[in-house]
Amino acid sequence: MASIESVTLDVADPTAAKRFYTAAFGLDTQIRLRALEAPTTGFRGFTLALTVSQPATVNSLIDAALDAGATPLKPAAKSLWGYGGVVQAPDGTIWKVATSAKKDTGPATRRVDEIVLLLGVADVAASKRFYVDQGLAVAKSFGRMYVEFAAGSSPVKLALYRRRALAKDAGVSPDGTGSHRLMIGGDAGPFTDPDGFAWEAASPAPTP
Repeated sequence: MASIESVTLDVADPTAAKRFYTAAFGLDTQIRLRALEAPTTGFRGFTLALTVSQPATVNSLIDAALDAGATPLKPAAKSLWGYGGVVQAPDGTIWKVATSAKKDTGPATRRVDEIVLLLGVADVAASKRFYVDQGLAVAKSFGRMYVEFAAGSSPVKLALYRRRALAKDAGVSPDGTGSHRLMIGGDAGPFTDPDGFAWEAASPAPTP
């Protein structure tokens, strides 16, 4: 089964970005960074989501991100599906921190249960077929609205959402042009999907 082995973000200052992600979310090896300033404007077409166990942990991570220099896009709040909020990292990447739980069951932690890469696509059904053809296995599918792929042993799960719906969920305009500033590493690559998201063959994680 094909899966994601790494997610690389193109940033202006990898050292500053690494410092942010370690301080904000405790992410050290899960997200890779490279110095590349490809032209881009507006919404880049994807978000990253951190799934955690309870609202207190959502608040803990969002507060840490804001303290480290993130910009708030949606304050943490209750919803029909649980509790969550959205911030934008200094490098421009949009992060959602959420839980399906509506009540705390213990003290806040900084434990991240799951990282989800959500790609905003023009046609969910067509992109779903494309990724199935690349060897990814569907875990959940809600028609032309949302598709989630099985992660296996990967540290990152892939999901597809309609671009406008994803932007709305993040609290931003769906308009944007230029580079996604994202490279996905996996055992299915290299290829570029119908919405211009590039994959490369997975490579070993760099040593610290």
